[in-house]
Amino acid sequence: MGTITTCIPSRLDRLPWSRFHWRVVSGLGAVWVLDGLEVTIVGAVAARMSQPGSGISLSSADIGTAAGIYVAGACIGALLFGRLTDRFGRKKLFMVTLGIYVLATVATAFSHEAWYFFLVRFITGMGIGGEYAAINSAVDELIPARNRGRVDLAINGSYWIGSALGSLAALGLLSSAFPGNLGWRLAFGLGGILGLGILLVRRNVPESPRWLFIHGREKEAEEIVDRIEAEVRQETAKELPEPGQAIRIRQRKVIPFTEIARTAMQRYPRRAILGLSLFIGQAFMYNAVVFDLGSILNGFFDVSSGAVPYYMAIFAIANFLGPLLLGRLFDTVGRKPMITATYFGTAGVAVAIALLLMNGSLTAWWFFLLLSVTFFVASAGASSAYLTVSEVFPMETRALSISLFFAVGTAVGGITGPLLFGQFIHSGNENLLATGFIIGAGAMAIGGLAELIFGVRAEQQSLENIAAPLTVQEAEADWREEPSPQAERERSMPEDVRRRARERDQRVADRTAREHIRERSGLRKYVPGPGDSFYSPGMVGTTGPTSRSKAIADRALDDEIEQVTHTLDERGMIRGADLEKAVHGRSWGPGRFRKALREAVRESRAEAGPDDVYAPAGRRESREGQDGGPPEDRRDGGGR
Repeated sequence: MGTITTCIPSRLDRLPWSRFHWRVVSGLGAVWVLDGLEVTIVGAVAARMSQPGSGISLSSADIGTAAGIYVAGACIGALLFGRLTDRFGRKKLFMVTLGIYVLATVATAFSHEAWYFFLVRFITGMGIGGEYAAINSAVDELIPARNRGRVDLAINGSYWIGSALGSLAALGLLSSAFPGNLGWRLAFGLGGILGLGILLVRRNVPESPRWLFIHGREKEAEEIVDRIEAEVRQETAKELPEPGQAIRIRQRKVIPFTEIARTAMQRYPRRAILGLSLFIGQAFMYNAVVFDLGSILNGFFDVSSGAVPYYMAIFAIANFLGPLLLGRLFDTVGRKPMITATYFGTAGVAVAIALLLMNGSLTAWWFFLLLSVTFFVASAGASSAYLTVSEVFPMETRALSISLFFAVGTAVGGITGPLLFGQFIHSGNENLLATGFIIGAGAMAIGGLAELIFGVRAEQQSLENIAAPLTVQEAEADWREEPSPQAERERSMPEDVRRRARERDQRVADRTAREHIRERSGLRKYVPGPGDSFYSPGMVGTTGPTSRSKAIADRALDDEIEQVTHTLDERGMIRGADLEKAVHGRSWGPGRFRKALREAVRESRAEAGPDDVYAPAGRRESREGQDGGPPEDRRDGGGR
């Protein structure tokens, strides 16, 4: 173990989207398909399993109990395997946890007694819970920063592909073509077959290079990144841009749990509150409704058990479309406004459902339509809870942070929700069911409020910028004792290069000062939560000794502004779309070209005119003066 300097994070973040990233998405993200399949199959076959002749004697309350036991297993599995994931690596654990899931879900098909069903559901939950920690940490460490938000939400939203598959499979397996004691067993066996197929695909996904170099295996990490870059170069037939600034870390084999917990609670208390609030809200709402949806439709709206899968398939499609259509906005509009809106929006529609249930004015289809709208919005919000916790804590604690917040949040919301709704459904009282929806709305509203107050603006930022790794912080002392490699390189640069670097740093400093003034002026000063001038250790925008990570993002923006202004100087007046093509702005990431263009206009280095036409500073006035017309007022190009 030693102190090393590496560019691996910036090398991974600069990669264009490629077939390698699709392999990561398909090999790792497919676990959510399995989870959706599991939960939906239980919801779809619940009514059949509680009927005579099913081969197992379960009541609707037992189905709710089994759901709570499954979630309890997921919580324990997340804590156990999350710790092992940070200790032994992402790949080893996401192979082990998927294997546990495959064995346990196949064993569920052989259930004959309630106690056996509860036991295998608990073990299945352990496997899925371990997957949450291993998969989310691996995906976020392999996907480029500019794509991380939408990809993470889409992967989490793929849960509902599994849900739709489970509904359609249950539709056929619960038909009259299969005996009542066989169809539901085959439905569980389907999950094992899909899991085995995913296990084969997953073998081609590499270990996280970020995990490797922290744990003393930097040579292996470099080899993996070299292979990825070679594949991307061959696929795109282009050279990759130079990586950003290196980071300096002190390698460690083991980081004690007490140190990890202390980091979360003492260094990032606001983020800890945020993670718990988001997880409790979405866990209560989702587990309560989804596990018991078949029983609600059957018991309160007289939907037959054979027709329930139709409803479940439509419900799954609405849930999948939520993160798929809204996910892009989490990278462009931003994490905080979108997470807040989805949590508050879910709470509002859930309250409307509760009020309509109380006055008895809902038919089966109207109830189902409102519920689908609720979870179209809630699905994006629920996915963002995993994204948030994965982003806002240091890399060494990522898997355990996901598992810890998932376990605590889900234990509070995910276990109590199904148990509570199961009893409400068993009572047959619509007012009690409405009360359950109001409780769920309150839990989601608390999550939205926490995001509004404590939300972190993490969109398009490197993971190391959002929360500096613990090993980076430990290596800071070495910088005081010996010159850093970055400093040595800067000393060896020619004078003109150093002069341009100083000019760039001055532009960055002036731009940051103007941004701080804007943050504290007008309506923006009333926006809750940490902005650019709010201190939070390791966060983008931090001022003080941890601001080195922010400089990476600031210099990247400055480079993009320079490309915009240089191209305008060469081309003259040009439409915004053509300018974006000329500088290859789409490869910068969502919204980055427009941000660079907006800053160039603000700094009077570019002119904005009507019809999305831009010109170099001063060029428009001189041209219009020659034409005899008055120069137009300069405009801020931010809205274009």
